[in-house]
Amino acid sequence: MNISIVVPLFNEEESLPELCAWIKKVAETHGFSYEIILVDDGSTDSSWQVIEELQMQYGYVRGIKFQRNYGKSAALNEGFKAAQGEVVITMDADLQDSPDEIPELYKMIVTDGYDLVSGWKKKRYDSTLSKNIPSKFFNAVTRSMSGIQLHDFNCGLKSYKKKVIKSIEIYGEMHRYIPVLAKWAGFRKIGEKVVEHRPRKYGVTKFGWERFINGFLDLASIMFVSRFGKKPMHFFGLWGTFAFIIGIAVSIYLVISKFVNPEYALTNRPGFFLALTMITLGSQFFLAGFVGELIARNSPERNNYLIEKKIGL
Repeated sequence: MNISIVVPLFNEEESLPELCAWIKKVAETHGFSYEIILVDDGSTDSSWQVIEELQMQYGYVRGIKFQRNYGKSAALNEGFKAAQGEVVITMDADLQDSPDEIPELYKMIVTDGYDLVSGWKKKRYDSTLSKNIPSKFFNAVTRSMSGIQLHDFNCGLKSYKKKVIKSIEIYGEMHRYIPVLAKWAGFRKIGEKVVEHRPRKYGVTKFGWERFINGFLDLASIMFVSRFGKKPMHFFGLWGTFAFIIGIAVSIYLVISKFVNPEYALTNRPGFFLALTMITLGSQFFLAGFVGELIARNSPERNNYLIEKKIGL
């Protein structure tokens, strides 16, 4: 199969028939073998009934339904598990992503050799105050922290090699950081394509301001786990040692000061409380590192490394 198109959705009953017909037209025009995987993230409207009707009408439609709303990351993760295509393309169900972009996204993976191609909605139809300005700030911070030079990390229109989506796990709100997850899994050829952003035709947006707060927290989690997930003591031990040395150094200074000037009361000096705090913090960091090492060493994922090729085995 050439292409799997994964579409996470929540309350998009009106747009689904038009979206599937549009995808069908584009795919058949270019001679692609394909499937459309519609993941219903606990919709409260008749989206699932529409998916059932589309599946009966078109054999290439697949459907997954959650019992409740788990979020876009969970929907994408389940869609990725089910995908069988050589190239996997994701898009939103609200018709703001154009299926006409599919052929070029497919070409950039198969012909140009990219592992992942992310869409860039250079011209947007969203509210400048509520989306454009926060998105630019969010993308700038993510570029700086991850080193990946993309303009629009959160664009739902992306294409992937099959082995990319089979090598990563998405949870929480991590769908914003799939390029970061892919990079840390060893996929370095990440490209970008300017894509059309269409005005919303049906319904209303499902995302609010809280996504930006959650997004930065998730980015911090990804950066930490990616670097220290298998070696937590390297982080906690470093900072624990730093804090402990400062505490001991201040303690030695206070003891020497006491011998030089016996009239000073150690417990009345700010340095005493600084030393006590730093020694306590250092000890706690070391304990956290030891606990982290115990968890990492007993995890079934501790030696789960991505192997690209073998020979003679």
